[in-house]
Amino acid sequence: MTPARAPGPAVPIPVPALWGVLVTGVLATLLLTDGVGVNLLLVALPAAYAAYAAGRAAGRRTHAWSLVWAVGGLALLAIPALRDADWPSSLAVLTALAAGSLALHGGRRWPAVLLGPIGVFQSLVTGPRWGWQGVRARSEGARGRIVPVLRALVVTVVLLLVFGALFAGADAAFAGLLGDLMPEASFTGGFWHVLMLALGLVGALAAAHTASAPPRWDRVRVPGGRARGRAEWALPLVVLVLLFASFNAVQLTVLFGGYDAVLRETGESYAEYARQGFWQLLLATLLTLVVIVLALRWAPRGGARDRRLVRGVLGTLCALALVVVASAVRRMDMYVEAYGLTRLRLSVTAVEWWLGLVIVLIMAAGVWGARWLPRAVAAGAVAGVLAFGLASPDALVAERNVQRYEETGRFDLDYADGLSADAVPALDRLAEPMRSCALRRVARDLAETADAPWYAISRGRSRARDLLAERPVSARADVITCGQLGSEALYG
Repeated sequence: MTPARAPGPAVPIPVPALWGVLVTGVLATLLLTDGVGVNLLLVALPAAYAAYAAGRAAGRRTHAWSLVWAVGGLALLAIPALRDADWPSSLAVLTALAAGSLALHGGRRWPAVLLGPIGVFQSLVTGPRWGWQGVRARSEGARGRIVPVLRALVVTVVLLLVFGALFAGADAAFAGLLGDLMPEASFTGGFWHVLMLALGLVGALAAAHTASAPPRWDRVRVPGGRARGRAEWALPLVVLVLLFASFNAVQLTVLFGGYDAVLRETGESYAEYARQGFWQLLLATLLTLVVIVLALRWAPRGGARDRRLVRGVLGTLCALALVVVASAVRRMDMYVEAYGLTRLRLSVTAVEWWLGLVIVLIMAAGVWGARWLPRAVAAGAVAGVLAFGLASPDALVAERNVQRYEETGRFDLDYADGLSADAVPALDRLAEPMRSCALRRVARDLAETADAPWYAISRGRSRARDLLAERPVSARADVITCGQLGSEALYG
């Protein structure tokens, strides 16, 4: 593998980018010490502007795919503002960072898609030095303009503090408005404010520096594999295709013949049959993608006949793999019917659907060419994580399990008690005392964070707070009562 071409010298940081960096640092200091909500998006916006200004100053053009990655990354940062659950929000933030690196670097080949984040981490070191050098260079030639601006800023802050305090003391309503709008700063949390300031400045400078002089990952050359002969290449794959076809034929027989006959022959229960099959099929889907990648690396390249052979064999394997994906999803659906929905079961099902999408994209690349495939796979991942967060996984889990309880009388109360505030609207449908037992931990958590500022509260948490204010949790939902109720509901 040849190394990436190093970026050229970055132009001095432009003034608009510098202001974007400063605003990012200030917002990070004021907003990121009280929790996570819309504040992540508010901090990311000036950082994105700083990167855009730095890229424009360096002569970079804004391509359509760069806008796709930028908009996708900012949309992912809206998930913490909407959902209270930590796990989809954390996944959304990590994916947003990956999408942001793609927006900064550009590129269309696999090295650019996979290695882009490395350039951002490198800029965490070079970015602050670049920013400091730019500030020094500009301050030496503009000292006469900077000093008056600093004086004006100091006078503005003093006037706001003095008259703001006077008006707040004169009117309680105005004081309350200022308290709601202004972040709460304290000397006891000074360390975290300083840390957030440093992270905001360094992160924004890293993004701006990367946009100004990104490494050229598209120029990394990965040597191709040695082409194999037709027989040597095709024989293992044809045998694998026959194995897939045999398995899928059995699946179709089970589908039309019913599961009862299969369960009588195997001696397994309905849930055991589903649980045992899903994980093997998920692994089979992953290994199929590995086989396809290796097969393309060693595929014969002699001419049109070889291309037809590769398309025919791998296209058939992909089509049969889609049947395996459908079978795995059906197995998980059976398992959920028997035992209910959980976060893990929902997550791995979503992964299986995404793997199916990747297989479809590979099939399309075999027909229309593969130049667009790396970015399409990455865009599918971004869209999948965004859809997963917007769908509110905890709410889906609660909704499915409440519906199952209404149909069968079975309910895992201990698991429901561990869900986030996103699940409150669904759990609120339960009858008492089951409802109060399922919501007591969320209600206690909401009471402990009642004074959290507006920018650190998600929409899911706000909605849950409103519902529990209308119908408070019953005081009779004690540990003993809920424990007995949970045991009865778990086993029906």
